[in-house]
Amino acid sequence: MSKLKSALFIINKFSGGGYRPDVEGRIIEQCENLNIESTIEFTQSPGHATELAEDSVDRKLDYVFAVGGDGTVNEVAKGLLGSQVAMGILPKGSGNGLARHLGLHMSFKKSLDIIPFHDEKMIDTLSVNGKLSVNVSGIGFDGHVAGLFANKAKRGLMGYAKLVLKEFISFKSFEAKIGINGNSFQSKSFIIALANSSQFGNNARVAPQASVCDKLMDVCFIQKVPMLQAIGFAQKMFTGNLNRSRFVEIIKTNRVTIDLDQPIAYHIDGEAMSPSDKFTVELKPASLKVLVPQYSKGQSKKYPI
Repeated sequence: MSKLKSALFIINKFSGGGYRPDVEGRIIEQCENLNIESTIEFTQSPGHATELAEDSVDRKLDYVFAVGGDGTVNEVAKGLLGSQVAMGILPKGSGNGLARHLGLHMSFKKSLDIIPFHDEKMIDTLSVNGKLSVNVSGIGFDGHVAGLFANKAKRGLMGYAKLVLKEFISFKSFEAKIGINGNSFQSKSFIIALANSSQFGNNARVAPQASVCDKLMDVCFIQKVPMLQAIGFAQKMFTGNLNRSRFVEIIKTNRVTIDLDQPIAYHIDGEAMSPSDKFTVELKPASLKVLVPQYSKGQSKKYPI
């Protein structure tokens, strides 16, 4: 059992379905029960979570918990990258991709209850054009949708699905020159997903066999799927069988370069970025310490960490 001494909880009130006042009280109560010296901070603006996490490294805290979605997790991770301070996640977002991959409970109360029952694990991260990615980033259609979704007042899986259906027909596949594992080739893709973990979020597993500890990323080249086959494609994604689709090719590597004829939309861990026509993506092995659930002897995760 991990012995927690000092912990900072960084809360994004605007993640997922919004903030409930009892969140702060539940954190304080649990920390008192566990004799944890706790501090709670609320993010005030983009990048604030990173500043708070960096300060926790200077203060030599034991743990920093990201209380929010994948965007909050990414910001906290930036501040902790390469340090000995471990990041915990209390999922409060709309997708919670990395949290789901790590096997964390999606119930806030239950995720609080298992705080003392965690192990520390060093995981890989990605550098996408110099920007940190801890989960899954993507170029093309998913980047386009991420940009539109960011401006939606109503979040959640249903809102995202409606936006995907609305934009699917009009968005065109794109040509890219790929440099990977010493080879160069042309690719025509609808999405190029850069996966450190297995899923975007909501159990949409774009790289079912991905691991955050294998020192490799999964580069997923996804073609545009005919409308008549879209339901079957979605079923493969949500059942962890997308690697078996004829519309998907997945290559494992520790570095990839992608050159496009014109700038195209992309996202990092679900957060929309300004379009770019050149990408250099590198894996940074064992660069972030995180808390993962403990598993008893003989017990295994459904999906490999």
